[in-house]
Amino acid sequence: MIATDLIILAAEPTGKINTSGIVEFFATNIAPILLAVLGVIFIGRASKGEVSKVLTSSAIAIVGLAFIAGATALFVFGESIIDLIFN
Repeated sequence: MIATDLIILAAEPTGKINTSGIVEFFATNIAPILLAVLGVIFIGRASKGEVSKVLTSSAIAIVGLAFIAGATALFVFGESIIDLIFN
């Protein structure tokens, strides 16, 4: 086969993925459910007297939320940060 006779097997994609819609769906539907489940687990542990485990788990959850907030900030402000660095 000659390099100029290559056959295109797949067409170029024409649409775009709605990433903002996906992020909005997770933020409005999935995240509150997960936080509610964590709250129920924490309350259940605290009622059993495992306060130190609850505090440790709460601290880990807060750090996780901080990472999620940081990722969201990068998602929102990422393009302007890159423009600042490279321009």
